[in-house]
Amino acid sequence: MSDAVFFTDADFEQYRTLIYNESGIHFTPTNRSILESRLKERLREKSLDSVKKYFTTISQDKEELKNFLDSITTNLTRFFRNQAHFDAMEKFVVPELIKIKKGSINQTIRIWSAGCSTGEEPYTIAMLMSEILPHPWKFEIVASDISLKCLMTAKEGFYAESRIVGIPDNYLAKYFDKVEGGFKVHDDIKAKIRFDYHNLKNAAGQRDLDIVFCRNVIIYFDEAAQTGVINRFWDAMSSKSFLFIGHSESLFGMDTKFEFVKTEWATFYRKFV
Repeated sequence: MSDAVFFTDADFEQYRTLIYNESGIHFTPTNRSILESRLKERLREKSLDSVKKYFTTISQDKEELKNFLDSITTNLTRFFRNQAHFDAMEKFVVPELIKIKKGSINQTIRIWSAGCSTGEEPYTIAMLMSEILPHPWKFEIVASDISLKCLMTAKEGFYAESRIVGIPDNYLAKYFDKVEGGFKVHDDIKAKIRFDYHNLKNAAGQRDLDIVFCRNVIIYFDEAAQTGVINRFWDAMSSKSFLFIGHSESLFGMDTKFEFVKTEWATFYRKFV
């Protein structure tokens, strides 16, 4: 069966509209082939012979719709990705938050890793915060993703040797156990993170977050969906808080109230009201 028959222009429009409405992810004609490839995989797995039958399935079955959205997401990540952001956390953001909250009964820094993929980002944050946060300060992390498969990997906290590139030797020795085939995150670091399924198209129900990481995620959304996500972050964050997005992403020209911050380590955004 040819691709033209397998996936017509009308099918493409139908699928990309559904994907956009359900997740905010925007498929263009240039990345149509990615969608076609993922669809072929799902059809094989479900023993279906047409994209029309599969569309009916995901329109009626919410669990399969989640599986489909999982299959089309890109989950490229690594430990300490974009080190400059973590330098800025250590040198500027965390000291600033401690000053802001000085004298407050609440001495907990609340962090959200949105689009956490297989967990490298939230575990990196947890290790860093464990190293730099002075007593009696505490931290808690919520890590979310639209991919249930990725969340299962993240919760397990096992990484093959090829995946631990970038972790400093002292962190590896302190926060991981060497096991057969790779390394496993210590339970005390796992306990700092709550992994949760979340679709950024919807409000997360979180409040008073001090730091939000959402890196290399909104690049897959169109302008309207990006603005919606960023403004929902604003609503979930405390009055003085910080937002990190990917180095290739920007809020420039977007209808948002975040302020741009440039430091000697990295650039990011803040909410100060």
